[in-house]
Amino acid sequence: MEIVDAVAGFFKEVNGYLWGIPMLVLLMGTHLFITIRTGFIQRKLFKGIKLSFQADSGTKGDISQFGALATALAPTIGTGNIIGVGTAIAMGGPGAVLWMWLTGVFGIATKYAESYISVKYRVQTESGTMLGGAMYALERGLKQKWLAVLFALFTAIAAFGIGSMVQSNAVSTAVVEYTAVPPWVVGAVLVVLVGIVTIGGIKFISRVCTKVVPVMAVLYVLGCLVILVMNAQYLWDAVVIICQSAFSPSSAFGGFIGSTIAIAAHYGVARGVFSNESGMGSAPIAAAAARTKNPARQALVSMTGTFWDTVIICLMTGLVLVTTIIANPQLNEVFLSGKGDLLTKTAFGQIPVVGVPLLIFGLLTFAYTTIIGWSYYGDRAITYLFGKKMLLPYRLIFIVTVFLGAVVGSIDLVWEMADTFNALMAIPNLIAVLALSGLVWRETKHFVYQDNLDEAADQDIPIVAGK
Repeated sequence: MEIVDAVAGFFKEVNGYLWGIPMLVLLMGTHLFITIRTGFIQRKLFKGIKLSFQADSGTKGDISQFGALATALAPTIGTGNIIGVGTAIAMGGPGAVLWMWLTGVFGIATKYAESYISVKYRVQTESGTMLGGAMYALERGLKQKWLAVLFALFTAIAAFGIGSMVQSNAVSTAVVEYTAVPPWVVGAVLVVLVGIVTIGGIKFISRVCTKVVPVMAVLYVLGCLVILVMNAQYLWDAVVIICQSAFSPSSAFGGFIGSTIAIAAHYGVARGVFSNESGMGSAPIAAAAARTKNPARQALVSMTGTFWDTVIICLMTGLVLVTTIIANPQLNEVFLSGKGDLLTKTAFGQIPVVGVPLLIFGLLTFAYTTIIGWSYYGDRAITYLFGKKMLLPYRLIFIVTVFLGAVVGSIDLVWEMADTFNALMAIPNLIAVLALSGLVWRETKHFVYQDNLDEAADQDIPIVAGK
Protein backbone atom coordinates (compact mmCIF):
# COMPACT_ATOMS: atom_id res chain seq x y z
CA MET A 1 0.00 0.00 0.00
CA GLU A 2 2.90 2.36 0.73
CA ILE A 3 4.25 1.75 -2.76
CA VAL A 4 0.86 2.52 -4.30
CA ASP A 5 0.61 5.73 -2.26
CA ALA A 6 4.13 6.70 -3.28
CA VAL A 7 3.37 6.18 -6.97
CA ALA A 8 0.12 8.13 -6.62
CA GLY A 9 2.06 10.94 -4.96
CA PHE A 10 4.54 10.93 -7.84
CA PHE A 11 1.83 11.26 -10.48
CA LYS A 12 0.09 13.93 -8.43
CA GLU A 13 3.29 15.96 -8.37
CA VAL A 14 3.75 15.47 -12.11
CA ASN A 15 0.18 16.63 -12.70
CA GLY A 16 0.94 19.77 -10.74
CA TYR A 17 3.25 20.70 -13.60
CA LEU A 18 1.36 19.14 -16.51
CA TRP A 19 -1.97 20.67 -15.48
CA GLY A 20 -0.53 24.01 -14.43
CA ILE A 21 -1.32 27.39 -15.93
CA PRO A 22 0.52 26.67 -19.24
CA MET A 23 -1.65 23.61 -19.99
CA LEU A 24 -4.87 25.39 -19.02
CA VAL A 25 -3.90 28.30 -21.28
CA LEU A 26 -2.93 25.95 -24.13
CA LEU A 27 -6.13 23.94 -23.90
CA MET A 28 -8.65 26.73 -23.37
CA GLY A 29 -6.66 28.98 -25.70
CA THR A 30 -6.91 26.36 -28.45
CA HIS A 31 -10.64 25.98 -27.84
CA LEU A 32 -11.14 29.75 -28.15
CA PHE A 33 -8.79 30.13 -31.12
CA ILE A 34 -10.40 27.32 -33.11
CA THR A 35 -13.85 28.65 -32.24
CA ILE A 36 -12.90 31.98 -33.84
CA ARG A 37 -10.86 30.37 -36.66
CA THR A 38 -13.80 28.22 -37.77
CA GLY A 39 -16.30 31.08 -37.66
CA PHE A 40 -17.90 29.77 -34.46
CA ILE A 41 -18.58 26.30 -35.84
CA GLN A 42 -20.76 25.64 -32.76
CA ARG A 43 -23.61 27.41 -34.60
CA LYS A 44 -23.73 24.40 -36.94
CA LEU A 45 -24.38 22.06 -34.01
CA PHE A 46 -27.94 21.18 -35.03
CA LYS A 47 -26.71 20.43 -38.54
CA GLY A 48 -24.26 18.00 -37.00
CA ILE A 49 -27.03 16.37 -34.96
CA LYS A 50 -29.12 15.96 -38.12
CA LEU A 51 -26.18 14.43 -40.00
CA SER A 52 -25.67 11.97 -37.13
CA PHE A 53 -28.76 10.08 -38.23
CA GLN A 54 -28.00 10.08 -41.95
CA ALA A 55 -25.98 7.45 -43.79
CA ASP A 56 -23.36 8.24 -46.43
CA SER A 57 -23.90 5.22 -48.67
CA GLY A 58 -21.34 4.28 -51.28
CA THR A 59 -18.49 6.04 -49.46
CA LYS A 60 -15.24 4.70 -48.05
CA GLY A 61 -15.15 3.68 -44.41
CA ASP A 62 -15.79 0.86 -41.97
CA ILE A 63 -18.80 2.07 -39.95
CA SER A 64 -21.65 4.58 -40.25
CA GLN A 65 -21.39 8.20 -39.12
CA PHE A 66 -23.66 7.44 -36.16
CA GLY A 67 -21.61 4.33 -35.43
CA ALA A 68 -18.45 6.44 -35.29
CA LEU A 69 -20.20 8.96 -33.01
CA ALA A 70 -21.52 6.21 -30.71
CA THR A 71 -18.08 4.59 -30.57
CA ALA A 72 -16.53 7.96 -29.66
CA LEU A 73 -19.30 8.69 -27.14
CA ALA A 74 -18.78 5.31 -25.48
CA PRO A 75 -15.44 6.33 -23.94
CA THR A 76 -16.49 9.95 -23.27
CA ILE A 77 -19.84 9.26 -21.59
CA GLY A 78 -18.23 7.34 -18.77
CA THR A 79 -17.17 7.66 -15.16
CA GLY A 80 -16.10 11.23 -15.92
CA ASN A 81 -19.77 12.16 -16.13
CA ILE A 82 -20.56 10.58 -12.76
CA ILE A 83 -17.51 10.37 -10.51
CA GLY A 84 -15.42 12.89 -12.45
CA VAL A 85 -17.90 15.72 -11.95
CA GLY A 86 -18.21 14.86 -8.27
CA THR A 87 -14.43 14.84 -7.90
CA ALA A 88 -14.15 18.21 -9.65
CA ILE A 89 -16.68 19.74 -7.25
CA ALA A 90 -15.20 18.08 -4.16
CA MET A 91 -11.65 19.18 -4.99
CA GLY A 92 -12.28 22.46 -6.81
CA GLY A 93 -15.57 23.67 -5.38
CA PRO A 94 -18.84 24.36 -7.23
CA GLY A 95 -17.05 26.77 -9.59
CA ALA A 96 -15.40 23.79 -11.24
CA VAL A 97 -18.77 23.00 -12.85
CA LEU A 98 -18.68 26.25 -14.84
CA TRP A 99 -15.10 25.67 -15.96
CA MET A 100 -16.02 22.14 -17.02
CA TRP A 101 -19.03 23.45 -18.93
CA LEU A 102 -16.99 26.15 -20.69
CA THR A 103 -14.43 23.50 -21.63
CA GLY A 104 -17.30 21.68 -23.33
CA VAL A 105 -18.86 24.69 -25.07
CA PHE A 106 -15.62 25.88 -26.64
CA GLY A 107 -14.22 22.37 -26.89
CA ILE A 108 -16.88 21.63 -29.52
CA ALA A 109 -14.78 23.59 -32.01
CA THR A 110 -11.60 21.70 -31.14
CA LYS A 111 -13.44 18.37 -31.47
CA TYR A 112 -14.56 19.50 -34.93
CA ALA A 113 -11.03 20.46 -36.01
CA GLU A 114 -9.27 17.37 -34.66
CA SER A 115 -11.89 15.10 -36.23
CA TYR A 116 -11.57 16.96 -39.52
CA ILE A 117 -7.82 16.40 -39.82
CA SER A 118 -8.22 12.82 -38.66
CA VAL A 119 -10.52 12.02 -41.59
CA LYS A 120 -8.55 14.24 -43.96
CA TYR A 121 -5.28 12.38 -43.41
CA ARG A 122 -6.55 8.85 -42.80
CA VAL A 123 -5.04 5.89 -44.61
CA GLN A 124 -6.35 2.52 -45.71
CA THR A 125 -4.91 -0.93 -45.07
CA GLU A 126 -4.56 -3.56 -47.76
CA SER A 127 -7.65 -5.25 -46.33
CA GLY A 128 -9.69 -2.04 -46.66
CA THR A 129 -9.72 -0.94 -43.01
CA MET A 130 -9.47 2.79 -42.36
CA LEU A 131 -6.83 4.11 -39.95
CA GLY A 132 -6.70 7.68 -38.71
CA GLY A 133 -6.05 9.98 -35.81
CA ALA A 134 -3.60 12.67 -34.75
CA MET A 135 -0.64 10.40 -35.53
CA TYR A 136 -1.53 10.36 -39.23
CA ALA A 137 -2.29 14.09 -39.27
CA LEU A 138 1.08 14.79 -37.66
CA GLU A 139 2.93 12.51 -40.06
CA ARG A 140 1.11 13.26 -43.32
CA GLY A 141 -0.11 16.81 -42.68
CA LEU A 142 2.82 18.28 -40.76
CA LYS A 143 5.59 15.82 -41.72
CA GLN A 144 6.46 15.45 -38.05
CA LYS A 145 6.89 11.70 -37.63
CA TRP A 146 8.46 12.03 -34.18
CA LEU A 147 5.42 13.85 -32.82
CA ALA A 148 3.18 11.23 -34.41
CA VAL A 149 5.11 8.49 -32.64
CA LEU A 150 4.86 10.31 -29.31
CA PHE A 151 1.11 10.74 -29.66
CA ALA A 152 0.59 7.09 -30.55
CA LEU A 153 2.81 6.01 -27.65
CA PHE A 154 0.95 8.20 -25.15
CA THR A 155 -2.38 6.93 -26.49
CA ALA A 156 -1.36 3.29 -26.17
CA ILE A 157 -0.29 3.87 -22.56
CA ALA A 158 -3.23 6.15 -21.72
CA ALA A 159 -5.63 3.38 -22.71
CA PHE A 160 -4.38 1.37 -19.72
CA GLY A 161 -5.30 4.21 -17.35
CA ILE A 162 -8.19 6.35 -18.54
CA GLY A 163 -9.67 3.58 -20.66
CA SER A 164 -9.09 0.54 -18.51
CA MET A 165 -8.00 0.79 -14.86
CA VAL A 166 -10.04 3.89 -13.99
CA GLN A 167 -13.17 2.32 -15.40
CA SER A 168 -12.81 -1.17 -13.93
CA ASN A 169 -11.86 0.36 -10.57
CA ALA A 170 -15.09 2.38 -10.58
CA VAL A 171 -17.14 -0.70 -11.46
CA SER A 172 -15.46 -2.84 -8.81
CA THR A 173 -15.87 -0.20 -6.11
CA ALA A 174 -19.57 0.16 -6.85
CA VAL A 175 -20.30 -3.58 -7.02
CA VAL A 176 -18.34 -4.41 -3.87
CA GLU A 177 -20.08 -1.69 -1.90
CA TYR A 178 -23.58 -2.94 -2.67
CA THR A 179 -23.03 -6.70 -3.00
CA ALA A 180 -20.95 -9.46 -1.47
CA VAL A 181 -19.11 -10.09 -4.75
CA PRO A 182 -15.32 -9.90 -4.26
CA PRO A 183 -13.25 -7.58 -6.51
CA TRP A 184 -11.47 -10.42 -8.30
CA VAL A 185 -14.81 -11.80 -9.51
CA VAL A 186 -15.77 -8.37 -10.86
CA GLY A 187 -12.43 -8.20 -12.63
CA ALA A 188 -12.84 -11.67 -14.12
CA VAL A 189 -16.33 -10.91 -15.46
CA LEU A 190 -15.10 -7.64 -17.00
CA VAL A 191 -12.20 -9.45 -18.65
CA VAL A 192 -14.62 -11.87 -20.33
CA LEU A 193 -17.07 -9.17 -21.43
CA VAL A 194 -14.32 -6.90 -22.76
CA GLY A 195 -12.48 -9.73 -24.46
CA ILE A 196 -15.54 -10.91 -26.38
CA VAL A 197 -16.23 -7.48 -27.84
CA THR A 198 -12.68 -6.31 -28.58
CA ILE A 199 -11.87 -9.46 -30.54
CA GLY A 200 -14.64 -8.48 -32.97
CA GLY A 201 -12.85 -5.26 -33.97
CA ILE A 202 -14.29 -1.84 -34.80
CA LYS A 203 -17.45 -3.10 -36.53
CA PHE A 204 -18.49 -5.23 -33.56
CA ILE A 205 -17.51 -2.49 -31.08
CA SER A 206 -19.57 0.00 -33.09
CA ARG A 207 -22.63 -2.28 -33.12
CA VAL A 208 -22.47 -2.72 -29.34
CA CYS A 209 -22.01 1.02 -28.76
CA THR A 210 -24.90 2.06 -31.02
CA LYS A 211 -27.20 -0.20 -29.00
CA VAL A 212 -25.96 0.54 -25.47
CA VAL A 213 -24.86 4.20 -25.49
CA PRO A 214 -28.23 5.85 -26.31
CA VAL A 215 -30.11 3.73 -23.73
CA MET A 216 -27.65 4.34 -20.90
CA ALA A 217 -27.46 8.08 -21.63
CA VAL A 218 -31.23 8.53 -21.70
CA LEU A 219 -31.76 6.60 -18.44
CA TYR A 220 -29.04 8.60 -16.67
CA VAL A 221 -30.45 11.92 -17.90
CA LEU A 222 -33.94 10.93 -16.72
CA GLY A 223 -32.49 10.19 -13.27
CA CYS A 224 -30.86 13.62 -13.20
CA LEU A 225 -34.11 15.29 -14.24
CA VAL A 226 -36.00 13.58 -11.42
CA ILE A 227 -33.50 14.88 -8.85
CA LEU A 228 -33.55 18.40 -10.33
CA VAL A 229 -37.34 18.44 -10.09
CA MET A 230 -37.07 17.34 -6.45
CA ASN A 231 -34.49 20.08 -5.80
CA ALA A 232 -36.19 22.67 -8.03
CA GLN A 233 -36.35 25.31 -5.28
CA TYR A 234 -32.53 25.27 -5.02
CA LEU A 235 -31.79 25.29 -8.75
CA TRP A 236 -31.33 29.06 -9.18
CA ASP A 237 -29.21 29.26 -6.03
CA ALA A 238 -27.03 26.49 -7.43
CA VAL A 239 -26.50 28.37 -10.69
CA VAL A 240 -25.55 31.53 -8.79
CA ILE A 241 -23.12 29.67 -6.52
CA ILE A 242 -21.50 27.88 -9.46
CA CYS A 243 -20.94 31.14 -11.36
CA GLN A 244 -19.70 33.04 -8.32
CA SER A 245 -17.39 30.25 -7.17
CA ALA A 246 -15.75 29.98 -10.59
CA PHE A 247 -14.29 33.47 -10.14
CA SER A 248 -14.11 33.67 -6.35
CA PRO A 249 -10.85 33.35 -4.37
CA SER A 250 -12.64 31.43 -1.60
CA SER A 251 -14.89 28.38 -1.41
CA ALA A 252 -18.66 28.82 -1.50
CA PHE A 253 -19.18 26.08 1.10
CA GLY A 254 -16.49 26.03 3.77
CA GLY A 255 -16.06 22.28 3.42
CA PHE A 256 -14.48 22.11 0.00
CA ILE A 257 -10.79 21.64 -0.61
CA GLY A 258 -10.79 24.05 -3.54
CA SER A 259 -10.26 27.64 -2.38
CA THR A 260 -8.86 29.55 -5.32
CA ILE A 261 -9.90 30.38 -8.87
CA ALA A 262 -6.86 28.44 -10.14
CA ILE A 263 -7.91 25.27 -8.30
CA ALA A 264 -11.50 25.52 -9.56
CA ALA A 265 -10.23 26.02 -13.11
CA HIS A 266 -7.70 23.21 -12.75
CA TYR A 267 -10.19 20.57 -11.68
CA GLY A 268 -12.95 21.88 -13.94
CA VAL A 269 -10.81 21.88 -17.09
CA ALA A 270 -8.96 18.64 -16.23
CA ARG A 271 -12.18 16.74 -15.50
CA GLY A 272 -13.82 18.37 -18.52
CA VAL A 273 -11.09 17.02 -20.76
CA PHE A 274 -11.33 13.64 -19.05
CA SER A 275 -15.04 13.61 -19.79
CA ASN A 276 -15.37 14.96 -23.34
CA GLU A 277 -11.76 14.34 -24.52
CA SER A 278 -11.82 17.49 -26.69
CA GLY A 279 -8.21 18.28 -27.49
CA MET A 280 -6.91 14.85 -26.49
CA GLY A 281 -7.17 13.39 -29.98
CA SER A 282 -8.80 10.13 -28.91
CA ALA A 283 -12.31 10.44 -30.39
CA PRO A 284 -11.01 11.38 -33.88
CA ILE A 285 -9.48 7.89 -34.08
CA ALA A 286 -13.04 6.53 -34.24
CA ALA A 287 -14.13 9.33 -36.59
CA ALA A 288 -11.55 8.19 -39.14
CA ALA A 289 -13.38 4.86 -39.52
CA ALA A 290 -16.65 6.51 -40.62
CA ARG A 291 -18.20 6.27 -44.06
CA THR A 292 -18.43 9.90 -45.11
CA LYS A 293 -18.37 11.94 -48.33
CA ASN A 294 -15.97 14.52 -46.95
CA PRO A 295 -14.14 15.29 -43.69
CA ALA A 296 -16.50 18.16 -42.80
CA ARG A 297 -19.56 15.91 -42.55
CA GLN A 298 -17.97 13.57 -40.02
CA ALA A 299 -16.34 16.46 -38.16
CA LEU A 300 -19.77 18.04 -37.67
CA VAL A 301 -21.12 14.73 -36.40
CA SER A 302 -18.14 14.19 -34.09
CA MET A 303 -18.38 17.62 -32.47
CA THR A 304 -21.90 16.81 -31.24
CA GLY A 305 -20.28 14.27 -28.91
CA THR A 306 -18.80 17.06 -26.78
CA PHE A 307 -22.18 18.77 -26.69
CA TRP A 308 -24.01 15.68 -25.42
CA ASP A 309 -21.26 14.66 -23.04
CA THR A 310 -20.30 17.88 -21.28
CA VAL A 311 -22.66 20.68 -22.24
CA ILE A 312 -25.67 18.50 -21.37
CA ILE A 313 -24.81 15.46 -19.22
CA CYS A 314 -21.93 16.88 -17.14
CA LEU A 315 -23.85 20.10 -16.54
CA MET A 316 -26.86 18.14 -15.34
CA THR A 317 -24.68 16.09 -13.01
CA GLY A 318 -23.10 19.27 -11.65
CA LEU A 319 -26.48 20.87 -11.00
CA VAL A 320 -27.71 17.68 -9.33
CA LEU A 321 -24.73 17.65 -6.97
CA VAL A 322 -24.74 21.34 -6.08
CA THR A 323 -28.51 21.45 -5.47
CA THR A 324 -28.12 18.38 -3.26
CA ILE A 325 -25.39 20.13 -1.27
CA ILE A 326 -27.60 23.17 -0.75
CA ALA A 327 -30.64 21.07 0.15
CA ASN A 328 -28.75 18.89 2.64
CA PRO A 329 -26.23 21.03 4.59
CA GLN A 330 -26.16 18.34 7.28
CA LEU A 331 -24.25 16.14 4.84
CA ASN A 332 -21.24 18.44 4.90
CA GLU A 333 -19.03 15.73 6.42
CA VAL A 334 -19.54 13.64 3.29
CA PHE A 335 -18.41 16.52 1.12
CA LEU A 336 -15.46 17.23 3.39
CA SER A 337 -14.02 13.85 2.37
CA GLY A 338 -13.25 15.21 -1.09
CA LYS A 339 -14.49 11.97 -2.69
CA GLY A 340 -16.58 12.58 -5.78
CA ASP A 341 -18.21 9.15 -5.77
CA LEU A 342 -19.74 9.85 -2.35
CA LEU A 343 -21.20 13.11 -3.61
CA THR A 344 -22.90 11.43 -6.54
CA LYS A 345 -24.20 8.46 -4.54
CA THR A 346 -25.68 10.81 -1.94
CA ALA A 347 -27.44 12.82 -4.64
CA PHE A 348 -28.98 9.80 -6.39
CA GLY A 349 -29.95 8.35 -3.04
CA GLN A 350 -32.66 11.02 -2.94
CA ILE A 351 -34.70 9.04 -5.48
CA PRO A 352 -36.67 6.44 -3.51
CA VAL A 353 -36.00 2.75 -4.31
CA VAL A 354 -34.58 3.15 -7.83
CA GLY A 355 -32.11 6.00 -7.28
CA VAL A 356 -29.01 4.06 -6.26
CA PRO A 357 -29.70 1.10 -8.62
CA LEU A 358 -30.06 3.60 -11.49
CA LEU A 359 -26.74 5.18 -10.58
CA ILE A 360 -25.04 1.79 -10.35
CA PHE A 361 -26.50 0.73 -13.70
CA GLY A 362 -25.28 3.95 -15.26
CA LEU A 363 -21.85 3.55 -13.75
CA LEU A 364 -21.53 -0.06 -14.91
CA THR A 365 -22.66 0.59 -18.47
CA PHE A 366 -20.76 3.88 -18.79
CA ALA A 367 -17.56 2.24 -17.59
CA TYR A 368 -17.97 -0.86 -19.74
CA THR A 369 -18.52 1.07 -22.98
CA THR A 370 -15.57 3.31 -22.11
CA ILE A 371 -13.34 0.27 -21.77
CA ILE A 372 -14.31 -1.21 -25.14
CA GLY A 373 -14.04 2.19 -26.83
CA TRP A 374 -10.56 2.79 -25.48
CA SER A 375 -9.48 -0.72 -26.39
CA TYR A 376 -10.03 0.35 -30.00
CA TYR A 377 -8.03 3.56 -29.54
CA GLY A 378 -5.18 1.56 -28.05
CA ASP A 379 -5.35 -0.93 -30.91
CA ARG A 380 -5.06 1.83 -33.51
CA ALA A 381 -2.14 3.44 -31.68
CA ILE A 382 -0.19 0.20 -31.32
CA THR A 383 -0.93 -0.65 -34.97
CA TYR A 384 0.58 2.67 -36.02
CA LEU A 385 3.70 2.03 -33.95
CA PHE A 386 4.36 -1.64 -34.65
CA GLY A 387 1.81 -2.99 -37.13
CA LYS A 388 -0.58 -5.91 -36.60
CA LYS A 389 2.08 -8.17 -35.10
CA MET A 390 1.80 -6.44 -31.73
CA LEU A 391 -2.00 -6.36 -31.54
CA LEU A 392 -2.46 -9.65 -29.69
CA PRO A 393 0.21 -8.95 -27.01
CA TYR A 394 -1.19 -5.44 -26.53
CA ARG A 395 -4.75 -6.69 -26.16
CA LEU A 396 -3.64 -9.24 -23.59
CA ILE A 397 -1.87 -6.52 -21.56
CA PHE A 398 -4.96 -4.31 -21.86
CA ILE A 399 -7.17 -7.06 -20.49
CA VAL A 400 -4.74 -7.63 -17.60
CA THR A 401 -4.99 -3.92 -16.68
CA VAL A 402 -8.78 -4.25 -16.68
CA PHE A 403 -8.42 -6.94 -14.04
CA LEU A 404 -5.81 -5.01 -12.06
CA GLY A 405 -8.02 -1.92 -11.99
CA ALA A 406 -10.80 -3.99 -10.46
CA VAL A 407 -8.69 -5.36 -7.62
CA VAL A 408 -6.47 -2.36 -6.78
CA GLY A 409 -7.66 -0.51 -3.70
CA SER A 410 -6.52 3.05 -4.37
CA ILE A 411 -8.61 5.01 -6.84
CA ASP A 412 -6.35 8.03 -6.31
CA LEU A 413 -3.53 6.36 -8.21
CA VAL A 414 -5.55 5.51 -11.32
CA TRP A 415 -7.17 8.95 -11.48
CA GLU A 416 -3.79 10.68 -11.16
CA MET A 417 -2.34 8.44 -13.89
CA ALA A 418 -5.30 9.23 -16.12
CA ASP A 419 -4.74 12.97 -15.73
CA THR A 420 -1.04 12.56 -16.55
CA PHE A 421 -1.55 10.74 -19.84
CA ASN A 422 -4.50 12.94 -20.80
CA ALA A 423 -2.10 15.88 -20.75
CA LEU A 424 0.67 14.03 -22.58
CA MET A 425 -1.74 13.03 -25.36
CA ALA A 426 -3.18 16.51 -25.65
CA ILE A 427 0.12 18.31 -26.33
CA PRO A 428 1.04 16.78 -29.74
CA ASN A 429 -2.62 16.65 -30.75
CA LEU A 430 -3.13 20.36 -30.04
CA ILE A 431 0.02 21.13 -32.02
CA ALA A 432 -1.55 19.37 -35.02
CA VAL A 433 -4.89 21.15 -34.56
CA LEU A 434 -3.28 24.60 -34.32
CA ALA A 435 -0.78 24.06 -37.15
CA LEU A 436 -3.46 22.74 -39.53
CA SER A 437 -6.16 25.22 -38.51
CA GLY A 438 -5.69 27.21 -41.72
CA LEU A 439 -6.46 24.15 -43.84
CA VAL A 440 -9.45 23.31 -41.64
CA TRP A 441 -10.86 26.81 -42.09
CA ARG A 442 -10.36 26.90 -45.87
CA GLU A 443 -12.09 23.58 -46.40
CA THR A 444 -14.78 24.27 -43.79
CA LYS A 445 -15.64 27.48 -45.59
CA HIS A 446 -16.13 25.49 -48.79
CA PHE A 447 -17.97 22.45 -47.44
CA VAL A 448 -19.93 23.93 -44.52
CA TYR A 449 -20.49 27.64 -45.08
CA GLN A 450 -20.92 27.41 -48.87
CA ASP A 451 -23.34 24.46 -48.52
CA ASN A 452 -21.26 21.83 -50.26
CA LEU A 453 -21.63 19.12 -47.64
CA ASP A 454 -22.99 16.66 -50.22
CA GLU A 455 -19.91 17.07 -52.39
CA ALA A 456 -17.43 14.21 -52.36
CA ALA A 457 -13.95 15.29 -51.30
CA ASP A 458 -11.05 14.60 -53.61
CA GLN A 459 -9.03 12.79 -50.96
CA ASP A 460 -5.73 11.03 -51.27
CA ILE A 461 -6.16 7.93 -49.12
CA PRO A 462 -2.98 5.90 -49.49
CA ILE A 463 -2.84 2.15 -49.01
CA VAL A 464 -0.60 1.22 -46.10
CA ALA A 465 0.97 -2.22 -46.27
CA GLY A 466 1.51 -4.38 -43.21
CA LYS A 467 -0.98 -2.60 -40.96
